[in-house]
Amino acid sequence: MSRFAAWAVPSLLLACAISACGSTSGNGVASKSANGIVSAALGAIDGAKSAHISGTVLSAGTPVSLNLDLVSGQGGRGQMSQGGLGFRIEVVDNEVYINGSPTFWHHFGGAAAEQLFQGKWLKAPASGQFTSLAQLSSLHTLVDTLLTTHGKLVRSGTSMVDGQSVVGVRDTTKDATLYVATTGKPYPVEILRTGSQAGRITLNRFNEPVSLTPPSNAIDISKFK
Repeated sequence: MSRFAAWAVPSLLLACAISACGSTSGNGVASKSANGIVSAALGAIDGAKSAHISGTVLSAGTPVSLNLDLVSGQGGRGQMSQGGLGFRIEVVDNEVYINGSPTFWHHFGGAAAEQLFQGKWLKAPASGQFTSLAQLSSLHTLVDTLLTTHGKLVRSGTSMVDGQSVVGVRDTTKDATLYVATTGKPYPVEILRTGSQAGRITLNRFNEPVSLTPPSNAIDISKFK
């Protein structure tokens, strides 16, 4: 499992690959400075109970995809993949649960691991070598990383994203733009990056109910140490 842990850490760089921007809106936020928009967006996220985040970006030339429902202070659940290696993940009660595809297990453990773990959940503490995965399922940690790692910011005006009125803030050094809702709460709606690390991440379904239940009959990874 050390190879898997080594891959999980770079996966957290997904945040760095698409960050470099920030913005927010609503109740006059569109008139704020670029940095003021970022601050407002972070404030809105701090008050959110849950959110859905999904999309795909390139990290070192490899596509990284995620589709996660996150609950503030509790964890999250969903699917992730890198370079075609997909797995389901749930973080709850300070535990990380992983259910990998056959290709995923074969890549990290060969045919034996594929046969042993296929269709099964593995459980590990949300710390140590799995800390990065636990952080990827933390609403505030993930979004704060996305919005606070950036270069010089400039406003890019108002527009529409998926039917939502937004204001944009562009990071001039990383070819990335964050779009934030200009109505209701100033939630971040989309992060769009161009260039060699092109990709799109969307955030929606704020404060909708999300049920986190530990998978039954999960295999404790400590048994394999």
